[in-house]
Amino acid sequence: MKQKRYYLMMFIILVNIYILIGCTSASDESNEFSMTENVKENVEIKNDENLEVDAIISKPIKPVMALEAAPMMAKSINSGLVLPPSIGQMNTEEYDRINENTFKSVLENPVSTFSIDVDTASYTNVRRYLLQNEELPPVDAVRIEEFLQYFSYDYAQPKGDNSVGFQLDIEEAPWNVKHQLLRVAIQAKEIKTEDLPPSNLVFLLDTSGSMKADNKLPLLQKSMSVLVEQLRPQDTVSIVAYAGSAGVILESTPGTDKTTITRAFTDLKAGGATAGSAGIELAYKIAEENYIKGGNNRVILCTDGDFNVGVSSTGALERLIEEKREKNIYLTILGLGMGNYKDSRMESLSNIGNGNYAYIDNLLEGKKVLGKEIWGNLFAVAKDVKVQVEFNPKKVSSYRLIGYENRLLNREDFNDDNKDAGEMGSGQSVTAFYELVLADSEDNEVESQSDSLVFQKSTIIPSQDILSFKLRYKKPADGDEQSQLLSVIMDEADLYNNQGETDLDFTFASAVVEFGMLLCDSPYKGNSSWEHIISQAKASKGADENGYRSEFIKLVEIAELLDSLSDKD
Repeated sequence: MKQKRYYLMMFIILVNIYILIGCTSASDESNEFSMTENVKENVEIKNDENLEVDAIISKPIKPVMALEAAPMMAKSINSGLVLPPSIGQMNTEEYDRINENTFKSVLENPVSTFSIDVDTASYTNVRRYLLQNEELPPVDAVRIEEFLQYFSYDYAQPKGDNSVGFQLDIEEAPWNVKHQLLRVAIQAKEIKTEDLPPSNLVFLLDTSGSMKADNKLPLLQKSMSVLVEQLRPQDTVSIVAYAGSAGVILESTPGTDKTTITRAFTDLKAGGATAGSAGIELAYKIAEENYIKGGNNRVILCTDGDFNVGVSSTGALERLIEEKREKNIYLTILGLGMGNYKDSRMESLSNIGNGNYAYIDNLLEGKKVLGKEIWGNLFAVAKDVKVQVEFNPKKVSSYRLIGYENRLLNREDFNDDNKDAGEMGSGQSVTAFYELVLADSEDNEVESQSDSLVFQKSTIIPSQDILSFKLRYKKPADGDEQSQLLSVIMDEADLYNNQGETDLDFTFASAVVEFGMLLCDSPYKGNSSWEHIISQAKASKGADENGYRSEFIKLVEIAELLDSLSDKD
């Protein structure tokens, strides 16, 4: 009986496919996007799962392929066929592999160099997995540095004419009492909104068929209404959309004309294939035509990252964006949606484009990114920000940088002003942690794997200092900027917090790190536990004006529950 039902279901699916193909061939084949009043309601097969129509016609359909394709097709022609979501949805999300930083011997590798990162996309994407998907995220979706940057901290403003300032301190590592935790806290100068230069913003909106879902283009359109209210008279907005071919939806319009800008956003509909490369080229062309000297010139790409038509390789897009970056037009990327989400591609493009990368999973996040933090996300006060730390082998045996795996730099890159690094926006902060094994510790995380040098011998200079810290950055300008150097040498008195004093930001941030390590099942997680994270986060929640830290605690509780359920499977 089950076998008969199976063949009946397969027959229905095949009939649906051929009916749909027939409808599609008779429909208008144009991929051009249009405004709402001009949109034709055509039935079409969207290549979300990269299934070619010709392939469906010419090749035998395996049962599993048919089952995966059926829900979308059945829904399109109202066949009434319903299959379980677990069968009907193909997940083609992409994440770059993360090779977690290991402990380094200070004798052999005394210097650590990395580019800062202000992205927050990983945290909100993981939140989507926990809340919406009700499952633990893929290991490679977790970038701990982006977890840290999601939250605000009470760091001191830079002194004098500096665009950035820093502070360093050490406390015991919560997950391993034999280790110490060094926090590097960097704060960008906050500029009042009225004092910010004018902005030339070019929105590049993905209106392809893959953006039809409620959590993609419709969510973006609602979020954009928040941004429009933040615009000032000196700001301008242009809109380019792409779906098969690219076009200008809104010419450069002053921020005072909020009705026109809002209508341009809300009138768009999704449909057609994706030609991301053509859209990016046109968006940069519009940005150049309306370039504001001394202003904030930026392209804002809003997409699920599914570039599948035209110049689609990440390498080709990176070269295109890198070329435009030299003209001081930055790139911000807003990611949306699930199922075919291309995280790896969007992070790479934002890095090369002197920009930042956020993920919008709900309307409140849209309000956060495009409302509360809009100018921090869109106006850079420091570019090519690099950090370099040298540890004293007499004081520190080994160390590891937590996170920032794809932001590591060579030692010589620090002084190379041509080497690209991260940007910081108005009022933004960056937090990084090093896990340290002190020289007098009983622990020995790293044993030398290298042979002794034949022609050189290392000499350790006697010093009671623990480390030398350097920070290099440029102030954004229209010409060739020269980097500025901030540096300090610090000993125990400089680094260790006073006994009995509790730094709530330090405690909370260390709980965030611990959360990331558990999600990744890090070999360095030590005695980490969901219970300990929750306890630490509750103790350091503070005022929590916007409720972000309270939400973090709920996410940890959900992760704990999902983890316990997976153990029972």
